[in-house]
Amino acid sequence: MLDNLVDLPGRIRRAYRRWSVDSRLDRLNSWFDRREPGDAGGQAYDHAETVRDYYDLCHEFMEFGWGESLHFAPLVPGETLEDAVVRHQRLMIRKLELKEGMRVVDVGCGVGGPMRRVAREAGVTVVGVNNNEYQLAQAKSKNVEAGVDHMAEYVRCDFMDMGVLEANAFDAAYAIESTCHAPDKQGAFAEIYRLLKPGALFWGQEMCLTNAFDPSDPNHVSIKGELMRGIALNHIASFEEVDRALEAVGFEVVGAADLGASGGPTASWWGPMESRNGSFGNFILRTPWGRRAMGMAIRLAETARVFPRNSHKVIRFMDRTADAYVHGAKAGIFTPLYCFLARKPVARPAKAEHPPGENATG
Repeated sequence: MLDNLVDLPGRIRRAYRRWSVDSRLDRLNSWFDRREPGDAGGQAYDHAETVRDYYDLCHEFMEFGWGESLHFAPLVPGETLEDAVVRHQRLMIRKLELKEGMRVVDVGCGVGGPMRRVAREAGVTVVGVNNNEYQLAQAKSKNVEAGVDHMAEYVRCDFMDMGVLEANAFDAAYAIESTCHAPDKQGAFAEIYRLLKPGALFWGQEMCLTNAFDPSDPNHVSIKGELMRGIALNHIASFEEVDRALEAVGFEVVGAADLGASGGPTASWWGPMESRNGSFGNFILRTPWGRRAMGMAIRLAETARVFPRNSHKVIRFMDRTADAYVHGAKAGIFTPLYCFLARKPVARPAKAEHPPGENATG
C-alpha cells in the first residue's frame, strides 16, 4: 500500500496530463443539467462523453482506494473487500460454466481486474471492450505484468456499437457494473446478444433501484439524483426493467437476485466505505475520515506541484458520491449487486410465451 501511495502522484499526473482538471470536473458536475432539452448550448448531449469524463477523472483514485477490480461484492462478517471480490468473481466463473479454450467477451473491462482472474483460472481467452483509451492501456499493461496478455485481446469501442466484433462468435459474456452506464439498456443487451453463440451464457451485475424505492418520497428522489450525478448513471433501472430489457432482445433469464440484500450471514456491501476494512492503508480513500484527510493532504501537495492543480476537488466529488452510496444502501433503495444469468436460446423463439419480466427473478 505504501508503494501505491508513493506512486500515486505520478499516476495522477500521467492521467491528467492532457487537460485541465477544473474544466473537466466542471463539465462532469454539470452533466445532469446539460442532458435536459434546451440546456446543452445547442449541442446534443452525449452520455458516453460523461462516462469517459467520470473515469478519466476518478479512475486512478478509485483504483488506489478500491483495487484493480472496480466493482462491489457481497461481504460476509470478518471478510475483507479483497477476499469478497475474489469470491464473487469465482461465483461468476462457475455460473458461466467456463471451460478451457472458450472465447469470452468482457463488456466494459475497466483495467482488467476480473479479466485477469477469468483468463488465469478458467483458461479462456478474454476480449476486453472499453471506450476509455487510458483504462484499456492500463488493462494491457497489467495483463503483461501478470503474464496473461497472451490470453487477452483489447477492443476500443462503445459497447452500444460493437460492430467491429463478429456476431455469434463468443462462448460467454459478462458485464460487471458497466451496462448500468448505458443510455439505452435494451440496446446494450442487444449488442451482447448479437455477439454470443446460441446457447451461450451472459452474467451481468447491475446498479439498480430496489422495490423499496418510492418516487413520491423526496428523500428517495434526492438520493437517486445524487447517485446518478456521482456515478454518471443516465438512468437507474429497477430489477423489473433489467429483466424486461434482457427478455426483449431474446435472452432467457436463468436466474437473477440482489446479492447485496440483507438477510442471512452477510455484511453490508457498503461497509468498506464507512469503516476500516482490511489493511491499515485501505482506509485512506474508503472511509469518510480517510477521504477527507486525503483531500486536504493533496490540496497541500498541489502547492508544491506534486499533484496537478485542483486534484483535491476530485476527491471531494468522490467523497460526495460515496456518501450517496451509503445513504442509498441504508435507505434500502439502491444496490450495485443485482446479478443475473441469462442465456441466448439455441433457437430464438418467434414469440415469447409469457410477458417480459415474468419468472425473471428468484
